[in-house]
Amino acid sequence: MDTDNEEVAMKDSRRRERQTGHITLHDVQALENSDYDIGLCGWLLVSLSILLMLVTLPISVWMCLKIVKEYERAIIFRLGRILRGGAKGPGLFFILPCTDSFINVDMRTITFDIPPQEVLTKDSVTVSVDGVVYYRVQNATLAVANITNADAATRLLAQTTLRNVLGTKNLAEILSDREEIAHSMQSTLDDATDDWGIKVERVEIKDVKLPLQLQRAMAAEAEASREARAKVIAAEGEMNASRALKEASLVIAESPSALQLRYLQTLSTIAAEKNSTIIFPLPLEMMQGFMKR
Repeated sequence: MDTDNEEVAMKDSRRRERQTGHITLHDVQALENSDYDIGLCGWLLVSLSILLMLVTLPISVWMCLKIVKEYERAIIFRLGRILRGGAKGPGLFFILPCTDSFINVDMRTITFDIPPQEVLTKDSVTVSVDGVVYYRVQNATLAVANITNADAATRLLAQTTLRNVLGTKNLAEILSDREEIAHSMQSTLDDATDDWGIKVERVEIKDVKLPLQLQRAMAAEAEASREARAKVIAAEGEMNASRALKEASLVIAESPSALQLRYLQTLSTIAAEKNSTIIFPLPLEMMQGFMKR
């Protein structure tokens, strides 16, 4: 029962797509594997074309034989309908004079730059962002039958997608999550161009340009943040040094001779620096003796 419902849904979907004039991948496969009906008048015209070719041999051979390169495919139209078998090439193929025409489709990867787009971010900041897109034609029949100019349509769609995706991000996310934004753009473009026979292979965000006033504000904010961290680190150092001095004073207080040794060590340090003036510390015990008298 579920299988019957799925088949009915698929048939309805195909019927709607045919009514809108679009050819789906299923239609392309059916076209490649089945004959087509051009009617009695069409077969008559084809017969006349074949007869004309035979009469004008061998000159007509040079008009009927065509060659496409390794990276190209040819879509042949016979009396306005796509010839069964799908795209031809690469190499040599044959067309009939007067009734057949063909369009070459480049199957190589195409690269184009997205012009800088003025985008208003989620946190109301205006930035200028540009990027680059890599795509290729995956199905030549769909690229010819479903859209007038696949390259121009993909370029315009990439610009719109870039603005739409960045409009949902704040400035910090745009600056830090470029790979995620590029992946989101690639998925969106690939889904949108699937009916055109185009495969979006890669999207990259090239540059994010900020207004000059915003750059100055961000630089001042970063400088203030660094200064604040520096002050905190200096305060922590003073606190640690005070604790160490306190512990040292407690140790010296336990032994009076330790203070004298410290005096002598300080004197040795001053003498090593080759100073002309030497301060000799007077022991406090001598002063205590005079104070008792």
